[in-house]
Amino acid sequence: MTQEIHDGLLELDEEGLSRLVAAFYERVRADAALGPIFDDAIDDWPAHLEKLAAFWSSVMLTSGRYKGRPVPAHMKHRARITPALFERWLNLWAQVSNQLMTPAAALALQDRAQRIAQSLQLAMFFGPDDLAAVDRQRAARSLTDAGRP
Repeated sequence: MTQEIHDGLLELDEEGLSRLVAAFYERVRADAALGPIFDDAIDDWPAHLEKLAAFWSSVMLTSGRYKGRPVPAHMKHRARITPALFERWLNLWAQVSNQLMTPAAALALQDRAQRIAQSLQLAMFFGPDDLAAVDRQRAARSLTDAGRP
């Protein structure tokens, strides 16, 4: 049974994560930009929601329930996914997690989602040459910043 606090917000536990995932993907499916991409990619929504709940359980609760490979799963849809859509996904995630979860849980979930989105985008949109260029730009900025008073 989910532990709920006085104002009805969900805690960060298995049931809370399952309810969050279900509510969030209901919003994703209704979204004009994200919905068609997800609906075209997912054949069995109940099974996919269970897989996503297992993913978030593994990420947030270290349960080890998730056994998939997120990067290859997303790469299959690379032609339809843009960085702007990642931002849209993250904004919806923030809205739904803020509505349903305790403030501390929502913040933790949003932080982790941001890191995951960044990793996925690096894998999907940047090759080794692009990453080397990013590293060179960072090094140049560090040298420039180090020379400032």
